[in-house]
Formats: sequence, structure tokens, C-alpha cells
Amino acid sequence: MIFVAVGTQKFSFNRLLKNIDDLIEAGAITEEVFAQIGNSDYIPKNFKYISFMSKEDFDSTVERSSLVITHSGVGTIISAISRHKPIIVCPRLSKYGEHVDDHQLEIAQYFSKMKYILMCNDGEALLDVINIARDYEFAEYKSQKAKAVETIRTYLKSL
Repeated sequence: MIFVAVGTQKFSFNRLLKNIDDLIEAGAITEEVFAQIGNSDYIPKNFKYISFMSKEDFDSTVERSSLVITHSGVGTIISAISRHKPIIVCPRLSKYGEHVDDHQLEIAQYFSKMKYILMCNDGEALLDVINIARDYEFAEYKSQKAKAVETIRTYLKSL
């Protein structure tokens, strides 16, 4: 199952949802698709969806998925890569009114540079990126949380 997650912000991400719908309708995506559509007002015609999910349901859905396609929300990205799921990040772009700035593009570029994700800015390229993701050698994510905590502890002890 392909899991599409667009987050819970006040902004819609109709562009991504419509793109997925069009690919299913054209027969280019044949795998089951399920989406968390947040505040988007585009209603998918060719796949099941829910507006919002509990954290437990979200994590369970990520765990069951074969591929995650998402906006550039750090929480969703970390959730997928920490579970070793192939992930395609489609950042919300300010030029489409999907966010107030392009920080999601910057986040996606960083994770892409680290080879943790594949990035797709252009809806027309999404099918190609999906096909690449099936065989792509994603880098293994290593959390820096313990290192950050230790750095903070060391600093606080020095005060």
C-alpha cells in the first residue's frame, strides 16, 4: 500500500492529491493507495482517505506501507525513514499558495542530499520518482538525538 500524508496544517495540498488521483485513473498506479488529506478540500475519487489520524493510527499505517509519499513535514519524514520505508517528499510550494514560504523545499533538499528520501517538486515527474523509489538505495537514517542530548547536558554541566 502507498501511504500519502499531507500533514495537519491549515494549508491544503490539493496538487499532490489530484496528481495521485490522476495517476490511478490513468492506470499508472495500480497498488492500493490510502491518504491522510488534512485540510485539503480536494476529495480523492480513486483512493481511500481520511482527514486526520491519531498518532497510533498514523504510525501503524506507515508501518504497513510499501511506500510513503508526503509533504515535507519533518515528523512524517522521520516517522517513515526511521521505519526504513521508501519515501518521496513533495514539498509544499509558496508559488501555489500551499505555504507561506519555501522552507519545505529546503527541508526536502537537505534530506535528499543525505539520501534519506527522494524529492519530487514536479507533479509530472511523480510516476518516474515512484518507479525509482522501488529500487533506490536509501541511506540508513541515524538519529542524532542522543548526541544532541549529550551536547546539551555537557553544556549545562559547564555552567
